[in-house]
Amino acid sequence: MIGDPSEFLWYIPNEDRPGHRGDDVVAGHNSLDALVSQAQAVEAHGWGGALIGTGWGRPDTFTVATALAARTTTFRPLIAARPGYWRPAHFASAAATLQHLSGGRVLINIVSGKDNLAAYGDEEGDQIQRYGRTREFLRIVRRLWAEENVTYQGEHFRVTDSTVVPRLSRPPRLYFGGASEAAERVSAAEADVQLFWGETLDGVRERIERLKALEKELGREHPPLEFGLRITTVVRETTERAWADAEAKVAATSEGDQLLPLLRA
Repeated sequence: MIGDPSEFLWYIPNEDRPGHRGDDVVAGHNSLDALVSQAQAVEAHGWGGALIGTGWGRPDTFTVATALAARTTTFRPLIAARPGYWRPAHFASAAATLQHLSGGRVLINIVSGKDNLAAYGDEEGDQIQRYGRTREFLRIVRRLWAEENVTYQGEHFRVTDSTVVPRLSRPPRLYFGGASEAAERVSAAEADVQLFWGETLDGVRERIERLKALEKELGREHPPLEFGLRITTVVRETTERAWADAEAKVAATSEGDQLLPLLRA
């Protein structure tokens, strides 16, 4: 991934309330014009695209991604999606449609963390159940993008004689996060890209080695897993001003007191 500018992605906060993660409060922050201006700026400055987050109580991620894809030419939305919020056949169809209409610009970030599940009729299970369901979700979606007349009878999801249209010659790439053992086993088997947070070099190296070993242990059926790093950057005229603004933004978040000691580590 390093060295290929198409793999450097930004972040667009599709939030109903302003001030996300300490961002400045700006009128119209969630309007179509504001979101499109961010996507077009990403495109104009040579970034490949941007992550669009998900969670109940914020604007629907897929709808935002579709609007931004329609108003850009090279911008690639990294669409965060949750198994449970989506069922696999519905999601495979929506993603295939946008992949076709956008000329192959869709990227997918699968999220298995906690959410307000009851609000949209989902249920909370333990970690094993949650990641088991995620793995089934990914298996079905991959098959629906590659095959016709798919039948799958799993513990969590089922489809019968299912064919997604339009057919895809190049399906979206699947990004995945999570650091638990259960999450890493799903990533090593089914994801295309494992995302890390801003961890130490030794920590990232250890996780890459562990994931590569898991690929072999689990008999991965896809091309080798790739890796990405998620970081937040603060750019200012001077180093001192950048640190001051970074610390202020972290302090403004709900976990600021816990994160501040890590800033200069």
